[in-house]
Amino acid sequence: MNTIVLTKGVPDFREGQVSFDEDGHLERGETPTVMNPNDEHALEAALQTKVRQGGTVSVMSMGPPGYGDVLREAMESVYADDLYLLSDREMAAADTWATAITIATALEGMDPSPDLVFAGFKTADGETGHTGPQTCWAYGMPIVTHVVSLEIDPDEERLRAKRLVEGDIAEIETVETSLPAFVVADPEFEPSYRRAEHRLRHRDLREETRERAANYEEHMTVWDHTDLNLDPDYIGLDGSPTVVSSVDPIPKAPAEREATMVDPESDEEMRQVFEEMAPLAGGE
Repeated sequence: MNTIVLTKGVPDFREGQVSFDEDGHLERGETPTVMNPNDEHALEAALQTKVRQGGTVSVMSMGPPGYGDVLREAMESVYADDLYLLSDREMAAADTWATAITIATALEGMDPSPDLVFAGFKTADGETGHTGPQTCWAYGMPIVTHVVSLEIDPDEERLRAKRLVEGDIAEIETVETSLPAFVVADPEFEPSYRRAEHRLRHRDLREETRERAANYEEHMTVWDHTDLNLDPDYIGLDGSPTVVSSVDPIPKAPAEREATMVDPESDEEMRQVFEEMAPLAGGE
């Protein structure tokens, strides 16, 4: 099984230092970046596939050179074998469509081609949920979205998944499709390692990955638009039909918070704490 996980760096909103240019585009080079939280579910699904079916897992992202740290974090999460970063100025300020075109082209250049591509269901910044399905459309794979569990039959080249039905998170349906396939993991996804051999392999992969992640740059391939033979007019800002009409500023978190120091050895001070907290504990 050759598996690829798509991930993205998103602004670290906890820092309160998100920077935009005069046109409303996020200045990613000036903004603290973390791995998109929803991609964790895609990574868990890909890791389950590697543990239970074997094969390799690659992680791919598009962004500035600083995204290497995001890819390193993803490598540690999914025990990835290698990393791919799509990065140059011509790809900058892309909307979901231009991003999908770029990623789909990179997927077409993979050798061997992927049996499975995993993506998170939306990012913490744009929250459109478009990139995964658009990439799938451009690449030409069957897609299963909102996946909460999955089983792979590599001999039959089939994927069987349980997914949340749109509009009712309490309803689950089971679907099947052929491989290769594209999977969008839902936040409700739960990995399963029922057999002892799976749990042992999970442990062994964790140990192997620690050494690899420590030198992640040796396992990272960087492609620019010329490597992918992409026309700059169809990627990045020039290839993005989306127009940002306005951006609401994100308030900076307070640098300091007021706190009352309490000596746990002081009966009087602890009594005051309990008296203040008692009404809250009782639901008043």
